[in-house]
Amino acid sequence: MSNESSESASAGEPNIHGTMQMIEGRVVLHFNLSLPHAVERVWRAVSVPSELERWFPGAVDWTPAVGETFDAGGATLEVTNVDAPHHLAWSYAGQLQSFELSGEGDRCRLTFTHVFDDLPLAAQTAAGWETYLSRLDPHLRGEHLTEATAHEQWAEIHERYAESFGVDPAPGRKFAEGMRSSQ
Repeated sequence: MSNESSESASAGEPNIHGTMQMIEGRVVLHFNLSLPHAVERVWRAVSVPSELERWFPGAVDWTPAVGETFDAGGATLEVTNVDAPHHLAWSYAGQLQSFELSGEGDRCRLTFTHVFDDLPLAAQTAAGWETYLSRLDPHLRGEHLTEATAHEQWAEIHERYAESFGVDPAPGRKFAEGMRSSQ
């Protein structure tokens, strides 16, 4: 993944691609990626269940079609917009998530957006999305980056987001410790 506007990472540090805004009291995370793949190929990766399950945290069996609803991890997901191959959006437990795809020559500009209410979880949420989005380009190249491997730099990514967003890193650290304890 590359992103000309992402923060430069020092040697060995992971890049971060996300930005945060507060809009009408809600946290809005944006992840902008430039992928060396055609828009149509990236569209299949974000909309076809057998492809989503290779890299995305909550792959479900869907069409997707506007108005389609289903249970995903104990919450209701409702597809709110489908404009293939450029826009896919849904509401998940009151949180808005979307993919915007556009062509840049032979590349695809992907913007993933997540809107939610809990500012203290902004760094934790961003680190999670960064981790999952890091699996997309390998998938598109026909490779497989395991979830465990993708999560190896989660703590570093989380700390960078907490610093970048100016939020307390304690909630994410507590979450990570709980995950380590349960393994």
